[in-house]
Parts: sequence; C-alpha cells; structure tokens
Amino acid sequence: MTLIPIIIDTDPGIDDALALVYALNAARLEVVGVTTVHGNVGIERTTRNALGLLEFARPGARVPVARGAAQPLLGAAESDAGFVHGIEGLGNTPVFTPRTAPHALPAWQFICERVAERPGEITLCAIGPLTNLAHALAHSPAVARQVAGVVIMGGALRVPGNITPHAEYNLWADPAAAAAVLAAPWPITLVGLDVTTQVICPPEYFRHIAEAAPRVGGFVAQLAEFYIDFYRRHAGLSGCQLHDPSALIALTHPALFTAESLPVAVNTHGERRGRIFQSAPQEAAGQGTKAQPDGSITVLTDVDADLVKEVFMLTLSAADQGRRGN
Repeated sequence: MTLIPIIIDTDPGIDDALALVYALNAARLEVVGVTTVHGNVGIERTTRNALGLLEFARPGARVPVARGAAQPLLGAAESDAGFVHGIEGLGNTPVFTPRTAPHALPAWQFICERVAERPGEITLCAIGPLTNLAHALAHSPAVARQVAGVVIMGGALRVPGNITPHAEYNLWADPAAAAAVLAAPWPITLVGLDVTTQVICPPEYFRHIAEAAPRVGGFVAQLAEFYIDFYRRHAGLSGCQLHDPSALIALTHPALFTAESLPVAVNTHGERRGRIFQSAPQEAAGQGTKAQPDGSITVLTDVDADLVKEVFMLTLSAADQGRRGN
C-alpha cells in the first residue's frame, strides 16, 4: 500500500484531536509533521495540545510539531471556540504536560521546507484557520506548485454556517488568509459543512470505540462527552458532528464523498465575512475577493455518512494494539 504523506495544520480543539488520532492510526497516512495555529483556543494551548496528543496517541512516533500563527493576517483574533471545546481545548480531559518541545522553525517555514524536500508528494491537511498556509504562500510562493494537494476543512456552500448564519468557523476566523489560500494555484479539496454536518455520532458510538480500545478509545470517548453535550444544548442533536476527521477520511477514502469542481471565492469582510460562494473569477474580484479559474477547486457536496463513521470506528478500535486501521 502506498502511503499518503501529510502535514496536518490544526488548532486542537476536540474534533482536531479526533482527526489527529485518526491520522496517526490510519494505514494509508504518513504524518510527516503537525503545525499549530490560533483558532479553537489560543496558540499556546493548541501547540501544547498537539504535542501532548502525539505523545499519547503514538508514543515514540517522533512527529515534529511546529508552532504557528497566534493571530489572523489582519488584526487580532476576535474570539476562540472554547465554549465548544472547553477552556483548554480538549473538553474535560486532563491537561497535557508535553515532554517534547515545538520544532525550531515557525509553522509556515516548516511547511515550505518539508514540501520542498519531497516535491509533489506531501498533502497539506488544514483543519483550522488558514493563517499558516497564507504565510507559507507569502514565504515561498513555489510551495503552491510543490504540494501534492491541499485538503481544507472549511466553508459552508449550500448549508448555513456554524459561527454566523453565513460562515463556517475556520474561514470566518481568518477570511483574508482563506481568500489567499483559495486563490493560490494548488489543488484544493474543500471539505465543508455540506458534508461534515451529515456525519453525526451518538454517545453509544464512542462507547463502542472505548470498549475496543480502552486506552486511546477511552480517551476519545471522554473527549466526545464534552462535545456531545455542547451539541445537545446548542443544536438539539443527540450526537456530535465529525468535522475535522471527515476531512482526513476524505483523503483516505474519497469514494465515500460526492465532489464537484467549482469556482469558489470567499467574502473577506462585512456581515457575510467568511462565507464561500460559487462565482466566476471576475465576479469575485468585483466583490473584493479572489477565486481560482473555473473548476479548479474540488468541493465535497455529499457523503455516505454511515461508511465514514464505520471507517473512523474501525481505525480507532485498533489503536491500542498499535495496528494501523483502515
């Protein structure tokens, strides 16, 4: 089996943590690095959480973690999502005290150097605000032609947003970065709320994972308790939506998703800040946004939610045995 080398750009965050655990145990993925960004909580917490999660989920894996941007491209971060993920970012689980330190390079330089070392091989998996990717483009524009692709958990094309009626959180948190990233000449797959909100996991789903893998799965189930409680109180759901893990599963199991090639742009300011929309490049430019040429962004628009949940469960159920799952 040919492995897919990836760098995960993340702001852990409960669903980021679930995505990291999946990636570290997925048979098809080679995690060559993790970069952290502001978002669900501040950069100190997201970096600490990433380091701790890697040490816990794959002891001895030696995956480097590079600390990234503490604030958006323009101005300071307006808010985090601690009300969703807990003050420390990982619900009610104990706070990690990592034994390892972040990589010496900042996230954007780390991304550019690793990609340049393996041109055409590495996929960037961005599951937080896109600030680090925008900095990487500014640092070395060549990175856009050296990556194998970019998978982004972000956007809400034909469904409501989750931070405003119009916008998904990751793009809303840094719309200027999102505009730069979506306009760059690299192959993008956009995994937004159109598909991720369909993947809903109830409490018993995580209990099955905990029974199969008491150490890693038990931790995952504890994470999910806080997350599920948020969805129950604020959305009236009986489970949590599997946002960030769905983006990784879209990379390992693309046949489970329906895709369309669309010209997509993002609003950068105003009431509709962070909203993505289908638009010809000239129309986007007229609204103060940018877009790639027609058809150059792959947007996922539907999903076999049951099979996505099955892939996630089977992969995490093998985590304690050190086996790489689906």
